[in-house]
Amino acid sequence: MPQLSAGAAWLVLIVAGLCEIGWAIGLKYAEGFTRPLASGVTLVLMVLSVVLLGWTLKTLPVGTAYAVWTGIGAVGTAALGIYLFGESSDALRLACIALIVAGILGLKFLAPST
Repeated sequence: MPQLSAGAAWLVLIVAGLCEIGWAIGLKYAEGFTRPLASGVTLVLMVLSVVLLGWTLKTLPVGTAYAVWTGIGAVGTAALGIYLFGESSDALRLACIALIVAGILGLKFLAPST
């Protein structure tokens, strides 16, 4: 795959993070990989997420890209856990999720990328 511009790398990284959310939630629906369709979708999203992350590493620093990728996955999965599965949404948990979001935004907009 060709090297991406910085802007394109960030967009691909966001898509990779969204795929990470998809596979994390997919694990719940796959029920231990006993449901074939959910398992297949989950596995495809796992591979796509890692491939896209790897592509962004041609342009972005590994520490920044990996932290943002996992942060997107963590925040998105936690939010969908609240929405889809009725997981806790108490103030302390939401504050901790907000700290992850602040870290992602800090890495994107405040920290030097090289």
